Amino acid sequence: MDQLSINTIRTLSIDAVQQAKSGHPGTPMALAPAVYTIWNRVMRFDPQDPIWPNRDRFVLSNGHASMLLWAVLHLTGTEAVNADYEILGQPAVSLDDIRHFRQLDSKAPGHPEYHWVSGVETTTGPLGQGVATSVGMAIAQKWLASRYNRPGFEMFDYNIYAVCGDGCMMEGVGSEAASLAGHLGLDNLCWVYDNNHITIEGSTSITFTEDIAARFLGYGWNVLRVGDANDIDLIEHALGVFHKTKGRPTFIILDSHIGYGSPHKQDTAAAHGEPLGEEEVRLTKRSYGWPEDAKFLVPDGVREHFTAGIGAHGAEARRRWTDLFDTYRAQHSDLASEIDQMQRRELPAGWDRNLPVFLADPKGVAGRDASGEVLNVIAQNIPWFLGGSADLAPSNKTTLKFDGAGDFQADSPGGKNLHFGIREHAMAATVNGLALSKLRAFGATFFIFSDYARPAIRLAALMELPSIFIFTHDAMGDGEDGPTHQPVEQLISLRAIPGLVTLRPGDANEVVEAYRYVMQLRHQPTVLALSRQPLPTLDRSKYAPASGVARGAYVLADAPGGKPEVILIASGSEVSASQWSRLPP
Repeated sequence: MDQLSINTIRTLSIDAVQQAKSGHPGTPMALAPAVYTIWNRVMRFDPQDPIWPNRDRFVLSNGHASMLLWAVLHLTGTEAVNADYEILGQPAVSLDDIRHFRQLDSKAPGHPEYHWVSGVETTTGPLGQGVATSVGMAIAQKWLASRYNRPGFEMFDYNIYAVCGDGCMMEGVGSEAASLAGHLGLDNLCWVYDNNHITIEGSTSITFTEDIAARFLGYGWNVLRVGDANDIDLIEHALGVFHKTKGRPTFIILDSHIGYGSPHKQDTAAAHGEPLGEEEVRLTKRSYGWPEDAKFLVPDGVREHFTAGIGAHGAEARRRWTDLFDTYRAQHSDLASEIDQMQRRELPAGWDRNLPVFLADPKGVAGRDASGEVLNVIAQNIPWFLGGSADLAPSNKTTLKFDGAGDFQADSPGGKNLHFGIREHAMAATVNGLALSKLRAFGATFFIFSDYARPAIRLAALMELPSIFIFTHDAMGDGEDGPTHQPVEQLISLRAIPGLVTLRPGDANEVVEAYRYVMQLRHQPTVLALSRQPLPTLDRSKYAPASGVARGAYVLADAPGGKPEVILIASGSEVSASQWSRLPP
């Protein structure tokens, strides 16, 4: 039944790509045994409740192989969940969705899309993003365990499995994230690397010849090798070694054959990014011992086999956790309430108490300084609010300085100050991973370096995550660094990203109100562009209240009678300049 189930994943993938006349059949054909093993033998995941908090996470970083995920979500009977976290009593992915793979409105799109399909833990497709985001998920688990686990109550002990390919290894964000994960000793994180030696242009011998094992050993990972991607017992054994490894993340090199079973396309680029072709499909199915003309066939017993596997042990794991949480609630009610609120993306009562109010002052306060004050208040009021900078915290003013804030490190996983190092892209992806884990998280750097983080910011918008990106040194007042550090086109380009809230406060009180607005967002990421230099703090007895920020734009000062001859529109450091330009009545 194992082999029948694996071949069902393969043939569903082949048929879907062939019918769509578009897609990537070769990787699902190669990785079906590995994904089957992870899901049906190893993962703690309940298809009947795919969002229970302590589930294991699965990330398909090589998202072009999305049919792997759609096949297992269908075969496991994973339930659909809506945006209000309600289980709908219908499949996340139906067989009809698979028949309409890559078509409009199908729940089997060309790449995994978070919030569109239950069971997808993060949107992937841009290579490297998935593995980088998985590092944020792993950090989140460590932080959650540190805050909420108590003797006899292991409320958070889940693992993260990420499947990746050569593209994820070549993209710089994957390297940044692997380096950070190794430094932090994230032993709850396992990457399974599909070592098939093929990319779209041909053999990896033309571009990618490094010693990948040595590279990950240098990062501080535990490196394992499975020489046969079809040996599910050996794959399960390697995953068992991962579970026993402490103090290091695990990197499993899985030697595979892209397009496995295809007589003419196995181990070739032709199996990568296009359908096999009708005749090759028949020949491939023949090699599997499969009915050659059957399409979208799920043989009798396959769904039941998954129900007896992941369905049974996932349901039992969730039941044990739920029973434990009931007891935990009785003994640790405050912590249990925090978990409840966090999982619903709610905020605790009084989360905005003690936010600063800045008095009118022509000398003013820098946006970054006002932000630092606000962050230190919010982080004390919201237990699950944390973040850090890409090695610029002293300049970004993002250091959380209150007693007990602490630094997140391998030996202090409860710290609220994250140190991302000079890794802006991985930082932004990690922040997304934290947000996907229901923490409220921020990442910070200079505004000019938002260019390095942009792909992950865009994905935050696609996923509708409440990630917060704090960018300081937002304008020409940056000082003596010159044009390499002067953001010119960054503001307008970020404002062009659909679904991204971009705010550029004009004084210290607007900074406060920007945070007050941002923290209440549940499904939108935010960019805050803040000044390096002091900006005059406006006299709000003469000007409109700063709470107008929540509307996106507001009238700060009107002409007499409300009939202006000229309308001045400004944000950030230009707001005070616009007031100097006002003509006397």
